[in-house]
Amino acid sequence: QVQLVESGGGLVQAGGSLRLSCRASGRTFSSYAMGWFRQAPGKEREFVATISWGGSRTTYADSVKGRFTISRDNAKNTVALQMNSLKPEDTAVYYCAAHQVPYGSSRSTADFGSWGQGTQVTVSS
Repeated sequence: QVQLVESGGGLVQAGGSLRLSCRASGRTFSSYAMGWFRQAPGKEREFVATISWGGSRTTYADSVKGRFTISRDNAKNTVALQMNSLKPEDTAVYYCAAHQVPYGSSRSTADFGSWGQGTQVTVSS
């Protein structure tokens, strides 16, 4: 099991930027794909971005492609989500997650076995 702690959420105006960070501990971080997901009030948790165990492959939801960038630093056991050109519809609780099998890849919440506590991102219009 891995423990994940997110930070960096907050309130920002539309068009602004935020950087989320997630620190992992408890197992070999570098062997697992990592993802960011979000959940808005009254909606299901949805995929935002994933990054492969080595960092060479990334995937993004269409709604954030070109605006968000996921990255990881395996030496520091951290994964980040740089969010630019934020929109009010990006408002949600953002969660960091670790894939449940080594070297796996997926966009499905069901395949991610460890989750952080979430960090609130609010974008005002």
